[in-house]
Amino acid sequence: MTIKTFTFNPFMTNCYVCHAAGEAVLVDAAASTPKEQQAVLDYVEANDLTVRHLLLTHAHIDHIFGCAAFARHFGLSFKMHRDDLPLLDRAQDQGILFGLEVEPPPPVQHFLDEGDTLRFGGHAWEVLHTPGHSPGSICFYDAAGGFVLSGDVLFQGSIGRTDLWRGSLPELMASIYQKLMPLPDETRVYPGHGPATTIGRERTHNPFLTGSFSSF
Repeated sequence: MTIKTFTFNPFMTNCYVCHAAGEAVLVDAAASTPKEQQAVLDYVEANDLTVRHLLLTHAHIDHIFGCAAFARHFGLSFKMHRDDLPLLDRAQDQGILFGLEVEPPPPVQHFLDEGDTLRFGGHAWEVLHTPGHSPGSICFYDAAGGFVLSGDVLFQGSIGRTDLWRGSLPELMASIYQKLMPLPDETRVYPGHGPATTIGRERTHNPFLTGSFSSF
Protein backbone atom coordinates (compact mmCIF):
# COMPACT_ATOMS: atom_id res chain seq x y z
CA MET A 1 0.00 0.00 0.00
CA THR A 2 1.31 3.41 -0.98
CA ILE A 3 0.16 6.32 1.17
CA LYS A 4 0.68 9.75 -0.37
CA THR A 5 0.26 12.67 2.01
CA PHE A 6 -0.71 16.16 0.90
CA THR A 7 -0.88 19.01 3.42
CA PHE A 8 -3.32 21.72 2.41
CA ASN A 9 -5.23 24.88 3.42
CA PRO A 10 -4.58 27.43 6.18
CA PHE A 11 -5.15 24.73 8.83
CA MET A 12 -2.33 22.53 7.46
CA THR A 13 -4.65 19.55 7.10
CA ASN A 14 -3.50 16.22 5.71
CA CYS A 15 -5.23 14.78 2.66
CA TYR A 16 -4.32 11.20 1.78
CA VAL A 17 -4.35 9.24 -1.46
CA CYS A 18 -3.87 5.57 -0.57
CA HIS A 19 -3.44 3.06 -3.37
CA ALA A 20 -2.54 -0.50 -4.29
CA ALA A 21 -2.85 -2.52 -7.49
CA GLY A 22 -4.03 0.54 -9.41
CA GLU A 23 -6.98 1.27 -7.09
CA ALA A 24 -7.13 4.20 -4.69
CA VAL A 25 -9.10 5.96 -2.01
CA LEU A 26 -8.97 9.66 -1.19
CA VAL A 27 -9.27 10.44 2.52
CA ASP A 28 -10.26 13.95 3.64
CA ALA A 29 -10.79 16.57 0.94
CA ALA A 30 -8.56 19.19 2.53
CA ALA A 31 -7.63 20.86 -0.77
CA SER A 32 -9.05 24.39 -0.52
CA THR A 33 -7.88 25.92 -3.82
CA PRO A 34 -7.94 24.83 -7.46
CA LYS A 35 -4.13 24.52 -7.31
CA GLU A 36 -4.30 22.19 -4.33
CA GLN A 37 -7.07 20.15 -5.89
CA GLN A 38 -5.10 19.85 -9.12
CA ALA A 39 -2.08 18.51 -7.23
CA VAL A 40 -4.20 15.57 -6.11
CA LEU A 41 -5.67 15.01 -9.55
CA ASP A 42 -2.20 15.14 -11.13
CA TYR A 43 -0.95 12.50 -8.70
CA VAL A 44 -3.90 10.22 -9.45
CA GLU A 45 -3.36 10.61 -13.18
CA ALA A 46 0.42 10.20 -13.04
CA ASN A 47 0.00 6.91 -11.18
CA ASP A 48 -2.85 5.72 -13.42
CA LEU A 49 -5.16 5.19 -10.45
CA THR A 50 -8.83 4.34 -10.34
CA VAL A 51 -10.40 6.01 -7.30
CA ARG A 52 -12.85 3.62 -5.65
CA HIS A 53 -13.86 5.56 -2.54
CA LEU A 54 -13.96 9.17 -1.36
CA LEU A 55 -13.83 9.18 2.44
CA LEU A 56 -14.13 11.65 5.31
CA THR A 57 -12.80 11.01 8.80
CA HIS A 58 -15.11 13.82 9.92
CA ALA A 59 -16.76 16.94 8.54
CA HIS A 60 -14.99 19.93 10.09
CA ILE A 61 -14.33 22.72 7.60
CA ASP A 62 -10.61 21.99 7.12
CA HIS A 63 -11.33 18.44 5.95
CA ILE A 64 -14.12 19.19 3.46
CA PHE A 65 -12.96 22.13 1.32
CA GLY A 66 -12.53 19.95 -1.77
CA CYS A 67 -15.55 17.67 -1.39
CA ALA A 68 -17.56 19.27 -4.18
CA ALA A 69 -14.65 19.42 -6.63
CA PHE A 70 -13.48 15.85 -6.07
CA ALA A 71 -16.99 14.40 -6.06
CA ARG A 72 -17.66 16.16 -9.35
CA HIS A 73 -14.38 15.02 -10.92
CA PHE A 74 -14.59 11.35 -9.90
CA GLY A 75 -18.36 10.99 -10.10
CA LEU A 76 -18.48 9.63 -6.55
CA SER A 77 -20.13 10.66 -3.30
CA PHE A 78 -18.07 11.04 -0.15
CA LYS A 79 -18.65 8.39 2.52
CA MET A 80 -18.77 9.42 6.18
CA HIS A 81 -20.51 8.74 9.50
CA ARG A 82 -24.08 9.99 9.73
CA ASP A 83 -23.49 11.80 13.04
CA ASP A 84 -21.34 14.42 11.29
CA LEU A 85 -23.99 15.23 8.68
CA PRO A 86 -25.04 18.46 10.48
CA LEU A 87 -21.47 19.70 10.07
CA LEU A 88 -21.37 18.83 6.37
CA ASP A 89 -24.76 20.44 5.79
CA ARG A 90 -23.43 23.63 7.38
CA ALA A 91 -20.19 23.73 5.43
CA GLN A 92 -20.73 27.31 4.32
CA ASP A 93 -21.59 28.43 7.86
CA GLN A 94 -18.38 26.82 9.08
CA GLY A 95 -16.48 28.75 6.42
CA ILE A 96 -18.05 32.04 7.45
CA LEU A 97 -16.84 31.51 11.03
CA PHE A 98 -13.26 31.54 9.73
CA GLY A 99 -13.75 34.05 6.92
CA LEU A 100 -13.26 31.35 4.29
CA GLU A 101 -15.28 30.25 1.28
CA VAL A 102 -16.25 26.64 0.69
CA GLU A 103 -18.32 25.19 -2.13
CA PRO A 104 -21.29 23.27 -0.66
CA PRO A 105 -20.56 19.52 -0.69
CA PRO A 106 -22.99 17.31 -2.60
CA PRO A 107 -25.42 15.06 -0.70
CA VAL A 108 -23.99 11.96 0.96
CA GLN A 109 -25.28 8.76 -0.58
CA HIS A 110 -23.60 6.23 1.70
CA PHE A 111 -22.93 6.40 5.43
CA LEU A 112 -20.30 4.41 7.30
CA ASP A 113 -20.54 2.94 10.78
CA GLU A 114 -18.53 0.89 13.25
CA GLY A 115 -17.39 -2.41 11.78
CA ASP A 116 -18.05 -1.59 8.14
CA THR A 117 -15.44 -2.75 5.64
CA LEU A 118 -14.10 -0.85 2.63
CA ARG A 119 -12.30 -2.85 -0.06
CA PHE A 120 -9.96 -1.72 -2.81
CA GLY A 121 -6.72 -2.91 -4.39
CA GLY A 122 -6.75 -6.19 -2.49
CA HIS A 123 -6.96 -4.42 0.88
CA ALA A 124 -9.74 -4.28 3.46
CA TRP A 125 -10.20 -1.28 5.76
CA GLU A 126 -12.24 -1.54 8.94
CA VAL A 127 -14.25 1.48 10.01
CA LEU A 128 -13.78 2.46 13.67
CA HIS A 129 -16.31 4.93 15.10
CA THR A 130 -14.25 7.20 17.36
CA PRO A 131 -16.40 10.12 18.59
CA GLY A 132 -15.15 12.89 20.82
CA HIS A 133 -13.50 15.35 18.46
CA SER A 134 -16.79 15.34 16.58
CA PRO A 135 -19.78 13.02 17.01
CA GLY A 136 -19.17 11.26 13.72
CA SER A 137 -15.38 10.97 13.76
CA ILE A 138 -14.17 7.69 12.28
CA CYS A 139 -10.79 6.05 11.72
CA PHE A 140 -9.83 3.64 8.96
CA TYR A 141 -7.80 0.58 10.04
CA ASP A 142 -5.89 -1.68 7.66
CA ALA A 143 -4.91 -4.69 9.80
CA ALA A 144 -2.94 -6.43 7.06
CA GLY A 145 -1.14 -3.22 6.12
CA GLY A 146 -0.45 -2.33 9.74
CA PHE A 147 -1.72 1.24 9.73
CA VAL A 148 -4.65 3.41 10.74
CA LEU A 149 -5.81 6.80 9.47
CA SER A 150 -6.83 8.55 12.66
CA GLY A 151 -8.35 11.83 11.48
CA ASP A 152 -8.27 14.36 14.34
CA VAL A 153 -8.60 11.75 17.08
CA LEU A 154 -4.91 10.99 17.74
CA PHE A 155 -1.82 12.96 16.73
CA GLN A 156 1.88 12.62 17.33
CA GLY A 157 2.18 13.79 20.93
CA SER A 158 -1.37 15.09 21.19
CA ILE A 159 -5.09 14.39 20.77
CA GLY A 160 -7.98 16.12 19.01
CA ARG A 161 -9.53 19.25 20.45
CA THR A 162 -12.92 18.87 22.11
CA ASP A 163 -14.12 22.46 22.37
CA LEU A 164 -16.02 22.42 19.07
CA TRP A 165 -19.66 21.46 18.40
CA ARG A 166 -20.56 18.30 20.32
CA GLY A 167 -16.95 17.64 21.22
CA SER A 168 -16.40 15.61 24.37
CA LEU A 169 -13.14 14.88 26.14
CA PRO A 170 -14.48 11.79 27.96
CA GLU A 171 -15.80 10.42 24.65
CA LEU A 172 -12.52 11.16 22.87
CA MET A 173 -10.42 9.43 25.53
CA ALA A 174 -12.78 6.45 25.50
CA SER A 175 -12.43 6.25 21.72
CA ILE A 176 -8.65 6.32 21.93
CA TYR A 177 -8.40 3.74 24.72
CA GLN A 178 -11.10 1.41 23.39
CA LYS A 179 -10.45 1.59 19.64
CA LEU A 180 -6.85 2.70 19.02
CA MET A 181 -4.75 1.64 22.00
CA PRO A 182 -5.68 -2.06 21.55
CA LEU A 183 -3.98 -1.98 18.11
CA PRO A 184 -0.45 -3.44 17.87
CA ASP A 185 2.35 -1.09 18.92
CA GLU A 186 3.88 -1.17 15.45
CA THR A 187 0.66 0.09 13.84
CA ARG A 188 1.49 3.25 11.91
CA VAL A 189 -0.82 6.21 12.56
CA TYR A 190 -1.57 8.72 9.81
CA PRO A 191 -3.31 11.69 11.47
CA GLY A 192 -5.35 14.61 10.15
CA HIS A 193 -2.57 17.05 11.05
CA GLY A 194 1.15 16.67 11.54
CA PRO A 195 3.53 13.77 10.93
CA ALA A 196 2.83 10.06 11.09
CA THR A 197 3.54 8.17 14.29
CA THR A 198 2.90 4.71 15.76
CA ILE A 199 0.53 3.36 18.38
CA GLY A 200 3.51 2.25 20.47
CA ARG A 201 5.12 5.67 20.38
CA GLU A 202 1.92 7.37 21.49
CA ARG A 203 1.26 4.78 24.18
CA THR A 204 4.70 5.51 25.62
CA HIS A 205 5.26 9.21 24.95
CA ASN A 206 1.93 10.97 24.36
CA PRO A 207 1.39 13.10 27.51
CA PHE A 208 -2.39 12.74 27.22
CA LEU A 209 -2.01 8.95 27.45
CA THR A 210 0.80 8.64 29.97
CA GLY A 211 -0.79 10.64 32.78
CA SER A 212 1.47 13.66 32.33
CA PHE A 213 -1.64 15.85 32.30
CA SER A 214 -3.21 15.19 35.70
CA SER A 215 -6.61 16.58 34.67
CA PHE A 216 -7.04 13.73 32.20
